Amino acid sequence: MNAAQQHRPRRNTDSEMEWWISMPKVELHAHLNGSIRNSTLLELARILGEMGVIEFSDVERVIMKDDRSLHEVFKLFDLIHIVTTDHNTVTRITKEVIEDFASENVVYLELRTTPKKNDSKGMTKRSYMEAVVKGLREVTEVEVNLTSHNWDAKNSMNSIPLNDTKRRKIHVRLLLSIDRRESTEAAMETVKLALEMRDLGVVGIDLSGNPIVGEWITFFPALKFAQEQGLYITLHCGEVPNHEEIRMMLDFLPHRIGHACCLSEEAFGKLKSSKIPVEICLTSNIRTNTISSLDIHHFADLYNAKHPIILCTDDSGVFSTSLSKEYSIASSAFGLGKKELFELARNGIEYIFAGDEVKQDLAQIFKSAAKELDL
Repeated sequence: MNAAQQHRPRRNTDSEMEWWISMPKVELHAHLNGSIRNSTLLELARILGEMGVIEFSDVERVIMKDDRSLHEVFKLFDLIHIVTTDHNTVTRITKEVIEDFASENVVYLELRTTPKKNDSKGMTKRSYMEAVVKGLREVTEVEVNLTSHNWDAKNSMNSIPLNDTKRRKIHVRLLLSIDRRESTEAAMETVKLALEMRDLGVVGIDLSGNPIVGEWITFFPALKFAQEQGLYITLHCGEVPNHEEIRMMLDFLPHRIGHACCLSEEAFGKLKSSKIPVEICLTSNIRTNTISSLDIHHFADLYNAKHPIILCTDDSGVFSTSLSKEYSIASSAFGLGKKELFELARNGIEYIFAGDEVKQDLAQIFKSAAKELDL
């Protein structure tokens, strides 16, 4: 394995981009509502504008931009929060997001979302998640597989039989996010909902939201309960330099963490010794100014230390990226070849929140792809 070197990023050719798209990939850090298509967001915003809910002209330009400023990113998130308080919209977005990931050969997807309540729309946390599951059922372009070792074929989300090898398949798992604005009671409600919906592909809990809001002690009881009940845990960790919280998060020993951008030297040593896998989101870190440039991104440090890492998108719609683009960026920024990044993607199988049967299926997909891609 070649060590990652800092390189001046170069633009990949169309043929190189096609290669990254053709490679099978594993996505472990994707927020559902942040992955909405620009075209869908534009359509929904126009409708809200006609209803007088928003001023369409205020958001139209931001939606159409690719290189959004941090201020524009937050403006987009505000809009997304408004449009996702409708059950049908949540269902539509879920369907489209899964189809978009599948179209670029993502073969395993963990989709995370914060269950919402909206009394004026008759939306509860459970009805929100039921709308998400409905979106999974409505995917038609590929077979969505949510089965586990103790389920039978009739529990597949679609009517396509699992032994239909002619049809492309994407394994999907769901993570319920605890928002840092929530109380302990609300966080516990989310964990209990995750436990109730285990048979529908919910496998774990995420802690996310504004990193300067809330305190670890508020969410700890719910996260500890989730851990005790056998749910997988991933935490947004180190998005800001809150060293005491970072220490407590690493002591908690979650199954994975996301970002890990603002760790002290001591915390980095603790992370490396713990071998907690890190979900790396290059474009997101740069767009949010969490990391000032790829030249100093901790990807290279972790990669060279052979620490468990996986490239992810975070919010592919808001940050105008895709998982294929993230691999392309890593290639040009860190001087890694196709073989090295193929192995990075394949290693991600070990960090997924799914059982051995799924891991074996994914391993076979990568083995076949290695031959087809001449690796």
